[in-house]
Amino acid sequence: MERYPTLKTQDPEIYSLINRQTEFESSTLKMIASESFASLAVLEACGSTLTNKYAEGYAGARYYEGNDIVDEIELLAIGRAKKIFGCEHVNVQPCSGSPANQAVYRAILKPGDKVMGLPVPEGGHLTHGWKVNFSGKDYVQVPYAPEPTTGLIDMNHVREIALRERPKMIWAGTTAYPRQLDYAAFAEIAREIDAYLVADIAHINGLIIAGVHPDPVPFCDVVSSTSHKMLRGPRSGFILSKIGDRYQSRYFPESKLNLAQRIDRAVFPGLQGGPHLHIIAAMAVAFKEADSDAFRSYGRQIVANAKHLAKSLQEKGIAIASGGTDTHLLLLDFRKEEFTGKDFSNAMAKSGIIANFNMVPGDQRSPFVTSGVRLGTPALTSMGMKEPEMELVANWISRIRQNINNIDSEAPKIRAEIAELCGKHKIPGIRP
Repeated sequence: MERYPTLKTQDPEIYSLINRQTEFESSTLKMIASESFASLAVLEACGSTLTNKYAEGYAGARYYEGNDIVDEIELLAIGRAKKIFGCEHVNVQPCSGSPANQAVYRAILKPGDKVMGLPVPEGGHLTHGWKVNFSGKDYVQVPYAPEPTTGLIDMNHVREIALRERPKMIWAGTTAYPRQLDYAAFAEIAREIDAYLVADIAHINGLIIAGVHPDPVPFCDVVSSTSHKMLRGPRSGFILSKIGDRYQSRYFPESKLNLAQRIDRAVFPGLQGGPHLHIIAAMAVAFKEADSDAFRSYGRQIVANAKHLAKSLQEKGIAIASGGTDTHLLLLDFRKEEFTGKDFSNAMAKSGIIANFNMVPGDQRSPFVTSGVRLGTPALTSMGMKEPEMELVANWISRIRQNINNIDSEAPKIRAEIAELCGKHKIPGIRP
């Protein structure tokens, strides 16, 4: 059946561009660590008539009439999230990960407070206190980072910084760190200095559900996430939290609201108006899909694929930051090479492997070119690829490395081989 027949008639330009992007994703290896493939059910919910409904407020307390049904949808999404993450409270209204994190700041900090987090060049997120973001402009970042020689986070060093600087909030979250996080150690440090501990699991939520990454919920006051990465849902965000607040009497003695209530108030009316009900419905679909043995198997295979790919690349002489991976991503380390991470990611893209150039621990190059490339395995795993396919990927990356100075000649050959492989695999939401 033809996709989007009405769109084809009404707006052939957009129809053509969407089809081109779909064909592109069908014939290349999507290895950006923050991307995967949403299911057809998720896509259908995103395009539903729920787009038409305004529902400012929360279930049972809306500012518009006619919300009985959408109340059920939002409560269903919340209930499903509580089940898979085992948390006390969930807010599913943030429009994405950054607004979710902004709501966390508004709920537990005051402007000018110190926040401890990984800087962007060290593998952190913009919203963890980076200087060009609201989080670095409105708050004071206290940075910690992986050790340059090992590429690993030293929790003793994190503790030393925390005791010296005494931030009010600590972020335990990354976007380009290939190792597991020690939430118990972070929690011990946070309690020692009376700081809120917040985990950002946007990248690793699927690994947590699958049981192949430590669970932050028992240790953290708040956990933020997106739903459009490994979780394979719509482009959105959500916040998990405890209801009670162990630091309320210290930091918010005047407030009658508990932690969960302050988060809800920060999202609406603090930062957003009407929630996107079509997206919340799609998020509920993704939560249901994640509550399955198939999804947990997918999460386990993501890690198995990443580890196998890292090992295969190392055997071919390509350095991996931190020496390997425990998660869904790995960082190719080209600090000793004449070419940059940007050079290599461009060469990979020409060859049909889509990734991003990225800083590595100890990087001396500019963040505009970097010495590394970040690779992720969620999308390939969603296509059903396993260890044998990771061997093929490693071979292609090695060929790109060997032909980096003659890539325009070699790239079309690799691109054709990759398109042939992709044609043999199902792609959720694109090809059954």
